[in-house]
Amino acid sequence: MKLVFAGTPEVAVPALDALLASGRHEVAAVVTRPDAPAGRGRRLIASPVADRAVEAGIEVLKPVKPRDEDFLRRLAEIAPDCCPVVAYGALLPRVALDIPRQGWVNLHFSLLPAWRGAAPVQHAVLAGDEITGASTFLIEEGLDSGPVYGTLTEAVRPTDTSGDLLTRLAFAGAGLLAATMDGIEDGTLKAVTQPEDGISLAPKITVEDARVDWAAPALRVDRVVRGCTPAPGAWTTFRGERLKLIQVAQVPERTDLAPGHPSVGKNSVHVGTGSHAVELLWVQAQGKKPMRAADWARGTRITEGELLGG
Repeated sequence: MKLVFAGTPEVAVPALDALLASGRHEVAAVVTRPDAPAGRGRRLIASPVADRAVEAGIEVLKPVKPRDEDFLRRLAEIAPDCCPVVAYGALLPRVALDIPRQGWVNLHFSLLPAWRGAAPVQHAVLAGDEITGASTFLIEEGLDSGPVYGTLTEAVRPTDTSGDLLTRLAFAGAGLLAATMDGIEDGTLKAVTQPEDGISLAPKITVEDARVDWAAPALRVDRVVRGCTPAPGAWTTFRGERLKLIQVAQVPERTDLAPGHPSVGKNSVHVGTGSHAVELLWVQAQGKKPMRAADWARGTRITEGELLGG
């Protein structure tokens, strides 16, 4: 089939690579978000998908909005059979959805209908799911509600951050998306309507969502840190400044610390929660680089009575 691939971040690149390597399909162009400012100089930077497409010699389309007339005209000229999508980042209007003969097929990182929305992997970690996965489905105008072509499952490991889990799903899902394109082309794959039961939503995680509540149980603190790593980054406050929490570990045997109270040892920093303590392993103080929590505590010289998040 002739394909136009839509995607933007690094997590979409494995799927593009899988389609380029499939030998069965022609990737005629990619659609990605416009160049965005990044870094200290706020220089405009192309998306990872755009960079990979240029490297492969593929036409790159960067509409400000996917309803732009010039974009729709060019898409109609290319006349793709299907448009596979991975984390494109913009809503597709009906006029765009109607152009490819086989529609737009999205690779979504959950087992639909669970975790419909922008942040399925983060919500799976936050909720303590033991199993998640990926689904390919036909895009409709609803929120991730279209019929499903295929799924795969992936175990959520006890120490997984959302970044760890998303990386595994991106590579496993790339194969699923390529296989879905094969099945659509040869007519062996039919989309199945999603069940009405089991629907859950996964809205974007905000910076405020990532703030650690030390009165919550240690299990919840651990999930917030893992679920919000690498983005938007779990955090607390100390001495009026933000402290990013990169990695923690539960310390079930320690129940003597009140929520938010730190205990600094020679090579450890424990903090009380609503249940047992957690150990801070890696942190990042405001304006500093990530460092081991024990090194941060030695340099900070925490005094008795000071609190995290107070």
